[in-house]
Amino acid sequence: MRYSDDLIEEIRSANDIVDVISQYVRLQRRGANYFGLCPFHNEKSPSFSVSPSKQMYYCFGCGEGGNVITFLMKYENETFQEALKKLADRAGIRLPEPELSGEARAESDRKGKLLEINKLAAEYFYRKLRTPAGKNAMDYLKKRGLSDEIIRSFGLGYSDRYSDDLYRFMKKRGYADELLKDSGLFHFDERHGFGDKFWNRVMFPIMDVNRRVIGFGGRVMGEGKPKYLNSPETVIFDKSRNLYGLYAAKRAGKKNMIICEGYMDVISMHQAGYTNSVASLGTALTSQQCALLHRYTGDVLVIYDMDEAGVKAALRAIPMLRNAGLRTKVVNLRPHKDPDEFIKAEGGEAFEKRLEEAENSFLFTVRMSERDYDMDDPQGRTDFLHHTASMLAEIEDELERTSYLETVAGKYGTEPELLRREVGRASLRGTGRQMIRVPKAPPGRKTVSRDSAEDQTQKLMLTWLTSRPELIPGLKGYLGPEDFTDPLYREVAEMIWQQAEHGQISPASVINHFQDGDTQSRAASLFHTNLQLDKDGNIRQAFADLFFRMKTASLEAKEKALDQTDLSGLQKIIEERRSLERLRTEGLPDSLITPKKDG
Repeated sequence: MRYSDDLIEEIRSANDIVDVISQYVRLQRRGANYFGLCPFHNEKSPSFSVSPSKQMYYCFGCGEGGNVITFLMKYENETFQEALKKLADRAGIRLPEPELSGEARAESDRKGKLLEINKLAAEYFYRKLRTPAGKNAMDYLKKRGLSDEIIRSFGLGYSDRYSDDLYRFMKKRGYADELLKDSGLFHFDERHGFGDKFWNRVMFPIMDVNRRVIGFGGRVMGEGKPKYLNSPETVIFDKSRNLYGLYAAKRAGKKNMIICEGYMDVISMHQAGYTNSVASLGTALTSQQCALLHRYTGDVLVIYDMDEAGVKAALRAIPMLRNAGLRTKVVNLRPHKDPDEFIKAEGGEAFEKRLEEAENSFLFTVRMSERDYDMDDPQGRTDFLHHTASMLAEIEDELERTSYLETVAGKYGTEPELLRREVGRASLRGTGRQMIRVPKAPPGRKTVSRDSAEDQTQKLMLTWLTSRPELIPGLKGYLGPEDFTDPLYREVAEMIWQQAEHGQISPASVINHFQDGDTQSRAASLFHTNLQLDKDGNIRQAFADLFFRMKTASLEAKEKALDQTDLSGLQKIIEERRSLERLRTEGLPDSLITPKKDG
């Protein structure tokens, strides 16, 4: 069944968008809105805006936008019904049993079948590890010191050396080729047909927070390449928004979480009793993964390999973790490379001590930057302190910045006041602030296209009218939904005008009328054009300019679409042009522009 609009709106309005999104994204208030790092693409400067008044979000970087329901659908990779149920449960609202539409049922069934295939594959690999064919893989795991219990707990397995072994197994179970291809477990080419993506590898099932198998990692047995291979992204698997071992770590009940570099690090840590360990999925840590961590903890210990690549990875991860609102420390395992090697060499007690001695991540970053300067040379030391001052300038909280400043000054033997002045100069130079930019979109994700002047005018009008709804009654007879030339803009305008008649404008509820994700984002963008509403005089002139641009474009569009033999229609347009010119000469009446007084 499709839930009634009234019920959908009741659930949406019962879930404040700032409260919900704050569980996933660290938000900071700027004026009337909240900003944070977008959870849908990697970025360094916050371009993700959440409006409490409009109950909507919009990213000025990648163009994603919508209401609280849309956010859950996209972040959690859920259907509309799944997201609505989660929000209904959160608000204590009981939903009637749903009867899915044909399209929604097909999508839900497809996701269910893919989860089923992944689960079957995990069971198949698990059993194969315990056969004679899997002896080498089992020997490898035992040589790494893994117990039977930990192998079972993580569901480790083996993919046979035959390159179509799993495919034949799945075909016997009756799965269609199209579905198998979508699972990411198989590859296909015209010459050879279907084959297994993973073969002759130790298999690591990747599970989501609900312990559902959503993908796999595989380590090759022997000298094959690549050494580690991961499932491609699928309908059920987004590696940038999941963490290996999180399903277990979230139940560990520890005060923090430990982020490691790879699967074996996590498994070794869990076996040693550190069940609060997780790892990224074969890629560098992403801002989305940091936001995911923030849902379950406020403190993170970073344990990466102590080689140059590991240090670089840690330095890259630290600012992302910080921007997600996580307090971060870095664990030093030298002279050992990774947790597994350290624990085997020195034991759990020594490892625990290293955790307790973990270094503050900012001070770690400062210390690592020493490597770029000749600290024995006065000029090198001066350049280092200038660089450190620019790092201190990036800290927005004044108390926190002062605390670090005094610590750094004491450690490097400089006067705190001298360093404080240099931090101030660095802030003025802008070295401590990053420009907000439109990031390059990941493969497969849409980019924000440049609007035409006409599009920008119509979007600006909709943003203005939803920000100042008291203007709408005065527009009657001057401007209406029919003046919006884009079909989507006109449809949205019609809904806004209808809402205004009932005295309550809700951009978030407008989004509920669109089911397609791209259309939802386009609709959301209509309410987030930048407005400069500082002084009433400026508002009057700016709105008048906007009004005349839009009416002129509307009349041009009407004339272009008019049949030239329609003389009465042409006469009407001429009369409208004359009226518009009179308005331009005389100025818009006060009854049309009634700006809201601030304060």
